[in-house]
Amino acid sequence: MELNAVWKIINRVPIFLISVYRSYISPLLGPSCRFYPTCSQYALDAFTTHNFFYAMWLTVWRVLRCNPFSKGGYDPIPPVGKKLNSKESDNG
Repeated sequence: MELNAVWKIINRVPIFLISVYRSYISPLLGPSCRFYPTCSQYALDAFTTHNFFYAMWLTVWRVLRCNPFSKGGYDPIPPVGKKLNSKESDNG
């Protein structure tokens, strides 16, 4: 079995849990996210794009930043192959 296929299977569990949260719990709490996309959508995007551990790191970091002291705004997940806060090196 290919490694990417294994990650997709492992990522189904958190995707399912986030979907349950979005369907049943989030409507009771009302909108409160300071970012776009919302934290739950960000987590879904992270788990559908990246492996479990990196997606978990992205999700936890995002939820920790979603607080009253944060400015919020547009915050997409990093594309595949580009790590969080990575700086391109200048070899010239």
